[in-house]
Amino acid sequence: MSGHDHGEFDGAAGRINWRAWLPDSPAVAVVLIVHGVAEHSGRYAYLGEKLASAGFACYALDHHGHGRSAGGHANIGRMSAVADDISQMLSLACQLTPGRPRFLIGHSMGALATLYLTTRTPMDLAGVVLSGTPLQLPPVHPALRRVAPLLSRIAPNTGTRKLDSLAISRDMAVVRSYDTDPLNHRGKLPVRTGLEIMDAVDTVTARLATFTYPLLVLHGSSDAIAHPGGADIVARGVSSPDVTVTIYDHLYHEIFNEPERDEVIADVRTWLTAHLPATPPS
Repeated sequence: MSGHDHGEFDGAAGRINWRAWLPDSPAVAVVLIVHGVAEHSGRYAYLGEKLASAGFACYALDHHGHGRSAGGHANIGRMSAVADDISQMLSLACQLTPGRPRFLIGHSMGALATLYLTTRTPMDLAGVVLSGTPLQLPPVHPALRRVAPLLSRIAPNTGTRKLDSLAISRDMAVVRSYDTDPLNHRGKLPVRTGLEIMDAVDTVTARLATFTYPLLVLHGSSDAIAHPGGADIVARGVSSPDVTVTIYDHLYHEIFNEPERDEVIADVRTWLTAHLPATPPS
């Protein structure tokens, strides 16, 4: 069993909602879970509960424009602001659970935002876990790429494309829950968000060599939303001497919501535990 907590703070562009899954005994580490586009932190309750039961204090925020946070539906505003909010949430988590090593777990756009933050400035981290990293995007028509910056400025909520819920998981119960969850955005993604993701891919790819933290890269081999080649781009680009890549055969995009999720979470838990300091802080 584990406890829960929740709250909010003033983020870079408005109110940010957060939640936590906490162990009953003193935490061995702080884990910040960073969710993907058009969803919210509550979809990581199972992951948070499982890690909390292993002693990790797990926190997660709703990005700007997502879940219960302020902003237009699925419009993140700026990726730099998303990174600022992640940094602020990590600082808050460490105030609430002081003196513990810190880990980041990012999924999909959350993995991209995590890389954006961790390649922007040095951080005190024990390790980073990435899932479904979208660094290999499908080609964008040149005309659309040219007009996107203008649309992003004058009509940022203009819809571009809708995520295919059938591609998130092979578990149809997960798909139905995703489609009916009122905190998810099931319309087309705003052009502002799409452009920020594309620009962030370019930015992150160019500065991957500055990434030096222990890293676990996870991906489903049948991911049709974020190409599995993104895992290889990350692994080859970073300068960390401690990189583990695991590709799960046949799994779709949301590996934490696939039928094999307990296996995936057990792998994450094992990796986190192996990267705890030899002498835990008092």
